[in-house]
Amino acid sequence: MTGSAALVVALACCAAAAGCSSAPVKEQARTAAIYKTAGAPQVQPPPIAAAQLAETPRVAVDPLNEPAGLLAKRSVYYDYDESGIKDQDKPLLQAHAGYLAGHRAAKIRIEGNCDERGSREYNLALGERRAEGVKDALKLLGAADTQITIVSWGEEKPKAPGHDEAAWAEDRRSDIVYESTRK
Repeated sequence: MTGSAALVVALACCAAAAGCSSAPVKEQARTAAIYKTAGAPQVQPPPIAAAQLAETPRVAVDPLNEPAGLLAKRSVYYDYDESGIKDQDKPLLQAHAGYLAGHRAAKIRIEGNCDERGSREYNLALGERRAEGVKDALKLLGAADTQITIVSWGEEKPKAPGHDEAAWAEDRRSDIVYESTRK
């Protein structure tokens, strides 16, 4: 392939790429100028469609599926033998309540959990108090009562292996579980 033929092929590829892009009209004019200055045959780049000139709309991503978002966090943690919500978890609950208020078809289950210390009965009751506290907070922040159910697992679903304070701290939690709304 000769040098001028390679140049024509390269410019044709540029023209095809420019025609597929959503570049504004200025970009099309700049591409046309490249055609003229390169000594290539006078070929007009393909016109940009009007639909391409408008900014491509962003696809709405459900905030529940945004890994870096606050809604990706779904556990509220507690101190030993406590069921009160800490200040650090209030923004998390506000975010979930806002989501529920804006998506009335969404339903959640709040699962209260405890560490392994304490009797089975005590831990079931404590897990229920924890889940009920989260439910009450979400309702105060705008979620509907009909969107929320609770369950206590007590010590039955530990999150972390081990029998030390680090593991127990992970186990003392309420988990917000979104249920599928598809039928």
